[in-house]
Amino acid sequence: MKQAPRGMVTDSQDAAPAAPRPRSTTVLLALAICAGLVFAGFAALGTWQLKRLQWKLALIERVEQRVHAPAVAAPGPERWPQVNADADEYRRVRLSGTFLYALTARVQASTELGGGFWLLTPLRSVDGSVVLVNRGFVPAKAGAEQDGPDVGPAEVSGLLRMSEPGGGFLRHNDPAGDRWFSRDVQAIAAARNLSPAAPYFIDADAATAGRDTGGNRPVGGLTVIAFHNNHLVYALTWYALALMVAGACFWVGREERNLRRRYRPGAGANADGIDRESEDGK
Repeated sequence: MKQAPRGMVTDSQDAAPAAPRPRSTTVLLALAICAGLVFAGFAALGTWQLKRLQWKLALIERVEQRVHAPAVAAPGPERWPQVNADADEYRRVRLSGTFLYALTARVQASTELGGGFWLLTPLRSVDGSVVLVNRGFVPAKAGAEQDGPDVGPAEVSGLLRMSEPGGGFLRHNDPAGDRWFSRDVQAIAAARNLSPAAPYFIDADAATAGRDTGGNRPVGGLTVIAFHNNHLVYALTWYALALMVAGACFWVGREERNLRRRYRPGAGANADGIDRESEDGK
């Protein structure tokens, strides 16, 4: 069997890779439908994030107005079923009653002052209803003597806050062990047999709870009012992905057009990619 001399290129080595061919109409239609759906989905998500942005900005504006507005009477039992976060949270309110210091719940907290506890003390009004009041923060080393001053009528002002059911991150409230990681109004009221109890609690302001006066009173006025607002970034991301899909469709369409021009009847190159007109002119 004769072998090809060195330096000569055999037919198999000389064969060029097959030239790409145009896709069928069915394949192109399927790709176009898929791309259209993906583009529409990304665009819809971007638009939804813009709507969320408008909602968040309106919420921030409402909260700012509530925080700096004069205090109003806290919602009574007749209004409790209508109290909700959108309409009432962070509203500045006032109420009066008698603190039940012996029933104070110590809720684990992390603040600008370090780790410790919120002191949630029931305040019983003259009508018998109870509202939990977050009198403020005490450090973890604080003893029971910081659970309140002498018993007597009290005037409270602060921000209305909605209940925080469940518990903290990866931690659950333990009513039986009196260990609390969130300000779950319903659970605390049930554990202490408080009824009727409001579905909200009040973050007492600094004037009500009293700033640090020798370590005998909790520190109030530490409510953090902050809202994450990344909706514009999310919207731009979704729109960018939609544009990338549109760009990919444009590129595929241009390539298909060039392939169809190359393979249309009468073109200079036939299906095997060899220019027959140039060969005939040799």
